[in-house]
Amino acid sequence: MRAFDPRISLLLLMGLVAVGAMPACAARPSATPHIVESTYRQHIATLSSDAFEGRKPGSAGEVRTLDYLEQQFRQLGLQPGNGDSYRQPVPLVEITAATDAHLSVHGSGAQAGVSLDLTYGQDVMLWTKRVQPASSIEASQLVFVGYGIVAPEYGWNDYAGIDMHGKTAVILINDPGFATNDPTLFKGRSLTYYGRWTYKFEEAARQGAAGAIIIHDTAGAAYGWDVVQTSWSGPQLDAASPDGNAGRVALEGWITSEAGTKVAALAGQDLSALRQRAAQRGFKPLALGLTASGGVRNLVRRANSANLVGIIPGRERPDEYVVYMAHWDHLGKALSFAGAAGDTLFNGAVDNATGVAGILAIAEGFQQTKPRRSVVFLAVTAEESGLLGSAYYGNNPLYSLDKTAAVLNIDALHPLGRTRDVTVVGYGASSLEDDLRGFARAQGRVLRPDPVPERGYFFRSDHFNLAKHGVPALYMKAGADLVDGGVPRAEALDREFTALRYHKPADEYAASWDVSGSLEDLELLYRVGVHEAQRRDWPTWYSDSEFRAIRERSAAARQQRARH
Repeated sequence: MRAFDPRISLLLLMGLVAVGAMPACAARPSATPHIVESTYRQHIATLSSDAFEGRKPGSAGEVRTLDYLEQQFRQLGLQPGNGDSYRQPVPLVEITAATDAHLSVHGSGAQAGVSLDLTYGQDVMLWTKRVQPASSIEASQLVFVGYGIVAPEYGWNDYAGIDMHGKTAVILINDPGFATNDPTLFKGRSLTYYGRWTYKFEEAARQGAAGAIIIHDTAGAAYGWDVVQTSWSGPQLDAASPDGNAGRVALEGWITSEAGTKVAALAGQDLSALRQRAAQRGFKPLALGLTASGGVRNLVRRANSANLVGIIPGRERPDEYVVYMAHWDHLGKALSFAGAAGDTLFNGAVDNATGVAGILAIAEGFQQTKPRRSVVFLAVTAEESGLLGSAYYGNNPLYSLDKTAAVLNIDALHPLGRTRDVTVVGYGASSLEDDLRGFARAQGRVLRPDPVPERGYFFRSDHFNLAKHGVPALYMKAGADLVDGGVPRAEALDREFTALRYHKPADEYAASWDVSGSLEDLELLYRVGVHEAQRRDWPTWYSDSEFRAIRERSAAARQQRARH
């Protein structure tokens, strides 16, 4: 899971409204007949071992990971998913910014001659997506563009009336609905895609900006500055493009909230007041009367990574598909960040050795059935770098997406123990939830909506890159109410994991893990997948989903082809 963009949280909060009545725990079965605990644990322990070096794409750890997964696919009897190969090549480019990257802000008018030098790592993280040895801005005018959103359907344009060419956008994270808790703004507390950091950099580029700087805040980003530091230091991967990303802004980056406060003060502004102003309808961009200069030097390396793809062909409708997906990559080795005892290796046990082990365990379970539809097992690369592997698959699918019935995504199975409930990220999206609800009920569990919709986790994991092509997607997580300890213990485990292990070297496997809840979650995903692989009709997005119209168009194309 992308460190600066975490979709995973154990923060499953109190006060959630369960969908359905809470059954008595005593009535709950515990069997997971299709999932084998010992092999699940073995895969996690292997993939997160030091020998795999944190599974960074482009590293020796990647080679070991891909070889291991291919071996497992063969042993499970999965057929190669890309002709006679299990690998779908994914062209990437790796850019490593030198640690002397710098950014300075200069005053004008009454503040002429006053400068604010921001320290790399401490105050600012800076990079460029342009594939070139160096990139910089010089005396670029700073413009506060609020949330940096252009959304006609919401009647919102933070760039109204300004030409951004040569200028640098200063942007708030998240969106106005989150800031105000106003249900009439965007989707209220539920994050929209406009609140994502990825969107903000993309929109700044569309506006012709020279630079784009996001002001970090922990609540709006849903993670601390340390996550920004670890995510954007060292080699950064991006999808290779014919123009070398020439259309991106020259400099992208984050600054701390404290640095943002200082920049605003240098402009004679108060950052808190600017935040309030930006959340109001009719906001207009504000030239701050400041300029910025800065740059980065890069080491550029091109690399080819790969998605791993195996398939169980359907016995009746082999040209229809159900996809299980998990990302195999993690953060590798840090250049400057060290954990306890100087550990610089990010093993990524929870994130996401558990997910990859999960699809292997489910694939083993499928040896007991003969699905009517084909079942695809897809382990994607470069999720931590911005969902790159799944984006490549979505744009270059090996199997027709309009004939892909569903995608079931596994992104981190936390070893919490059993829960009385199941959390559905992006709850209220598709009919896959109806199927999940029935199988959860058989386990004595109920469904709960995403407890923190303001974090937009639905948009932050790999299934999104198939959902935006219309494929119904299910992304479920452990529940909020632990059988052993209830909500208070879940909260305590969340705080501990986030503070000590999330995207840190301490995310390591331990034999003491309680994986009983993870096994039940995998059993649920197995049963939903079997159901979708055996049925004749097609799951659908609910009527208010932003993906429904796309699916309806692809369904019409599928039906037209069938008639001919």
